[in-house]
Amino acid sequence: MPTITDKPDPARPRPVLSALSRLAPFLLIALAVAADTETPAGQRYDRFVVAAPALAAASWGPSGTLMIGLVAVVAEVVLALVRDGHVGASGASVIAATVTVTLAAAYAAGQRVRREHDLALVRSVAQTAQQVVLRPLPDRINGVDLALYYTAAAEQAQIGGDLYEAVRTPFGVRIILGDVQGKGLPAVEMAAALLGSFREAAYDSKDLPALASRLETGLQRYAERASSPDAAERFATAVLLEIPDDRPEARLLNCGHPPPVLIQPHGVRLLEPEVPLPPLNLSALVASDYRVRTVPFGPGDRVLMYTDGVSETRDRAGEFYPLAERLARWTAEPSARLLDSLRRDLRRYAGGPADDDVAALLAARHVPPGGPSSV
Repeated sequence: MPTITDKPDPARPRPVLSALSRLAPFLLIALAVAADTETPAGQRYDRFVVAAPALAAASWGPSGTLMIGLVAVVAEVVLALVRDGHVGASGASVIAATVTVTLAAAYAAGQRVRREHDLALVRSVAQTAQQVVLRPLPDRINGVDLALYYTAAAEQAQIGGDLYEAVRTPFGVRIILGDVQGKGLPAVEMAAALLGSFREAAYDSKDLPALASRLETGLQRYAERASSPDAAERFATAVLLEIPDDRPEARLLNCGHPPPVLIQPHGVRLLEPEVPLPPLNLSALVASDYRVRTVPFGPGDRVLMYTDGVSETRDRAGEFYPLAERLARWTAEPSARLLDSLRRDLRRYAGGPADDDVAALLAARHVPPGGPSSV
């Protein structure tokens, strides 16, 4: 399933800027030649060709830089012959400087190419590792359609402290969407631990309270061995969603997380927990009894789970984003288009890109072709 995101691909060059930077050395040589031939003899502009190979080193490889240096030398020789009929001392000094700069620039270009290659390898490994933590979701799991909008606030990062997962189990499709306290690598580390616990426990926990208890235990064990000294104090909010195969209902357990939204053809409503529960990894400090909320969930119904990067987005006046009001406008849109509308509207509302991790996951009961309702 394609994930909607605000993140550009950091490895993909900008085509216009790349083309301009590669043309710049040739433009410099052409301008130097034109200026030198069109101005009086006492004014010399041919020396500017020396800078062409230095410019080339920023966007060309070693061979390309050497080629541009050769073009610069040929241009200087032609200028000298046209101007003086021979290559004099002045022209020879420009040629010598051009050759010296070209050799140095070619070496620098080689170093740059090697660094870019090493960086690309590191980025590829990092992206693979990130995808192991947050795996792409399938379009559908056992009659439940899924759509995701996810973006990490950290520069160059594809994942942050927000997490999600959906698995098929003997009890139906089980989904988690959560938000780890804090940012950076400690938050990613805890998110990975929580996802690992969910992937293990979701298959055999008899119900959502049992699953939440397993997640709590998993985080406590993680805190005992974590590298971060404050891991024991770190917590995670989460929503657990279970959609059984044989009943037209959905079950939710909310551990201190923003309430999901039930989206139906006739409107939307927030699914507030009947009893507020503490976030995961805090139950030892706050006595809690896990309560499950069950809601009707038939074909075409959808549940939107999201993190506070959505609900706590503010406009310039400091007002929170009116999520339910906005969703009411988009109830007829397909899930992927709805999430794209949400992404664009959040950006407009905030006046720019998100400064926090953002995750929004739509789970819909699949409607077969020709069914009573299709979204």
